[in-house]
Amino acid sequence: MAGLLGAVKLLETSRMRMPSIGLGTWPMKGAECEAAVEGALGLGYRHLDTAEMYGNEVEVGRGLKASGLKREEVFLTTKGWWDKSTGPALRAAAEASLDRLSTPYLDLYLIHWPSPQMDLPGLLEALAKLQQDGLAKAVGVANFPAGLLSRALALGIAPIACDQVEHHALLSQEKLLKVCAAHDVVLTSYTPLGKGRVGEHPVVAGIAARLGVMPGQVALAYALAQGPRHGAQVSVIPKAAGTARQTENLGAAGVFLSEADLAAIDALPKDQRMVNPDFRPNWND
Repeated sequence: MAGLLGAVKLLETSRMRMPSIGLGTWPMKGAECEAAVEGALGLGYRHLDTAEMYGNEVEVGRGLKASGLKREEVFLTTKGWWDKSTGPALRAAAEASLDRLSTPYLDLYLIHWPSPQMDLPGLLEALAKLQQDGLAKAVGVANFPAGLLSRALALGIAPIACDQVEHHALLSQEKLLKVCAAHDVVLTSYTPLGKGRVGEHPVVAGIAARLGVMPGQVALAYALAQGPRHGAQVSVIPKAAGTARQTENLGAAGVFLSEADLAAIDALPKDQRMVNPDFRPNWND
């Protein structure tokens, strides 16, 4: 186990340092969430992801405190909901998240979703100010397609360090990865297991059986591999409440996929989107 924990890569860019495997916490709540966070940190996780909308920031903060780890040992991300369409609203949301998490700073603060009503320059100015004031070590966005991310970067207002999006073996983000690679932006993959569907695919299950690992580990290893394959950096944040699944996900860091394995998974459908709310942006942007 120690070897697998030590295999988790630390992604380093000009804007931040982030462990490549983190713990996603949606939709965990209450005591389950607190226990999951404390347990994951005990296993060796050093990257936690939450959001205002998840309604579990208090529990994530409690789990972090209960772990006994120093605050600076854990990379903590949270996000402001899409209805915060102005800079002042986003600033207030970030401050409220800090209070709920009982932390003096965040390692990464993201705009959770873009909205048609958003004041993009104002939001980016709020992000830049959060970083300048020491409330967030790094800032970024989530669910920004390639075109929107490019426009946000072109404004040059905030040092965007990350774009968190749905990304897995059944949903390509090749266009976005190119933008991330060109601008030193980390792509963080949420739903990296495709809600379990990736591991259920016979091709993925077959590769896992041959390698003697779990299908979910192959799914995560494939998502992580898209970073170096595109000259970019990719992290994954699978949700897991129990010790067995948390251990399994962390162990994906030690799974090596050959070029033949990668090519076989490349051939799977790449248009299977699992998260597609009514307020979504134009994914083809």
